[in-house]
Amino acid sequence: MSMKRSVHCLPWLKLRCAGAVLILLAAAITKAQEPSPPPPAAPQENPAPSTEKPSKKKSSHANDFLIHGTVFNEKALSFPGAEVRIRVAGEKKYRWETYTNSRGEFAVRVAQGADYEMLVHVKGFADQTHTVGTKSGDEETVVFLMKPLTGGQK
Repeated sequence: MSMKRSVHCLPWLKLRCAGAVLILLAAAITKAQEPSPPPPAAPQENPAPSTEKPSKKKSSHANDFLIHGTVFNEKALSFPGAEVRIRVAGEKKYRWETYTNSRGEFAVRVAQGADYEMLVHVKGFADQTHTVGTKSGDEETVVFLMKPLTGGQK
């Protein structure tokens, strides 16, 4: 008979334990949601000079210049995957490099106030260049028409 009794008490015990867990969980959530008081501010009469480096200023795109355009092949169809490189006029090294999307389009943000040289390169086609002045306005659209190389040139 005692065996039967323990079997019937087991579900009741489970419900009681589950209820206790829910009550503890609710108390923990309530405590976590209560705002903690702010720490008391310490008066600073003579602040010591900071030895930490000042944080870098986040860049703003407010003065950027947008160069966007499209690259077409010799049949006037959009040219996906064309390499577009941009450098400051007169420099040797290209600073920006991108590729055209599936519609032959590209867009690059550069710093305003300088002249930039653009180069579009596609294997089997003659390289195309264009100079963009960024001293006035905030964007420029350029269009490149790629021409296939003739003869044995690469």
